[in-house]
Amino acid sequence: MPSNKDGVLIILSSPSGAGKTTLVKKLASLDNFDVSISHTTRHPRPTETEDKDYFFIDLKEFERLIKNEEFLEHAKVFNNFYGTTRTPVIDKLNKGKNVLFDIDWQGADQIKNKKLDYKLLTFFILPPSKEELFERLSNRDMKDKLIAEERMKQFERDVLHWINYDYVVVNDNLEKCFLKILNLINAELNNGSKDYDREYIRNHVNSLTS
Repeated sequence: MPSNKDGVLIILSSPSGAGKTTLVKKLASLDNFDVSISHTTRHPRPTETEDKDYFFIDLKEFERLIKNEEFLEHAKVFNNFYGTTRTPVIDKLNKGKNVLFDIDWQGADQIKNKKLDYKLLTFFILPPSKEELFERLSNRDMKDKLIAEERMKQFERDVLHWINYDYVVVNDNLEKCFLKILNLINAELNNGSKDYDREYIRNHVNSLTS
């Protein structure tokens, strides 16, 4: 049974290139924070480790987990399946660990709809501008500018989901963004005051989508 000593579910989502994975890694380096590890049907990359980066399983096993309703969230991405199982997450929460999720808005919606008896905080990370985002994506995918252009099109769709998150943070400086998220988490956990201007965020979203 959940108690007030349990950990908190913390979701970070963002359009591709806004920096959520880097921010999750920075948060995970802190005491009492842990990253949820997803299952996937794709093959491991050379730098990936079983049980650390992903749980690598075949399609049959993935379908079994879906049938048994063991996933908190799952999705198909580029012909491979990804999903987060319930049991490891609940185990960590019951031990007082704050569990971090690096997932998109679809996964975030699925977890929210589960209505778990644990505190849930959701963050949506935005770039400072479309120009900066395109530069980041272009640097990431220097061999193929078309990939960056396609992700920019996806950005136009993804950014519309900011309204469904507890907090939206602009990543114009990685360290400042990290501290902003950490301060908001601490304020939520300790009933402290929150330095958060939703009207500023609304205006920033308008500048990104105009």
